Amino acid sequence: MSKQKITVKDLTYVAIFSALIGISSYISIPTPFSEVPITAQTLVVMLAGSVLTIKQGFLSGIVYILLGAIGAPVFAGGRAGISVLVGSSGGYIISYPIAIAVIAHLRGSGTHWLRLGVVNILGGIIVIYAFGITWLSIVTGMGLAQAFQVGALLFIPGDLLKVLIATPLAIKLNQRIGRVITV
Repeated sequence: MSKQKITVKDLTYVAIFSALIGISSYISIPTPFSEVPITAQTLVVMLAGSVLTIKQGFLSGIVYILLGAIGAPVFAGGRAGISVLVGSSGGYIISYPIAIAVIAHLRGSGTHWLRLGVVNILGGIIVIYAFGITWLSIVTGMGLAQAFQVGALLFIPGDLLKVLIATPLAIKLNQRIGRVITV
C-alpha cells in the first residue's frame, strides 16, 4: 500500500470546506419541536461530497469537528466544545466526514445530475440521519421511532430542498474545476 501525500491543493480544499461547514452553522434556526436546529450545514456537506475527493472531503469534515471540539464556535448557533459532540445533535455532526466520503465515493467521475442528486440523498440525508437519530435516541433515552420524529421527520422536506440546491451548484463547481458532469 502506497502512502498518499497530502498536497497544497488538498489542504486548500480541506480548509475552504471546513470553513464553509462552520460558516453554514450560523444559518441556524432553532426548532420548538426538537433539540436539533435547522442549519445550512447539510447543504455544504452535500457540496463537499459532490466536489471534493474522498480524502479531501473526509479531512474537511474531520477538521471541522476538531475545530469545534477545541473551542472554535463552528457548531450550530456559534456553539463549541466536546459537550456539543456528546449532546443531542452530536451524531449529526460526527456523521459529516462519513457522509461527505460516501457522496464522493458514490458520485463517480463523470456523474449525471440525477445520479448526483440520488447520491446526495444517500450521503447527505440517509447517512446523516442514521448517525443523528441513533445518537439522539441514545443521548436522550427516547426510542428510535420518537427520535426519528423529532430528529428527522420534519427536516426531510428542507433537506430535499437542499439536495435540489446542492446538485446543480455542484455541477457548476465541478465544471469550473474541470470535472465533467453531464446535465
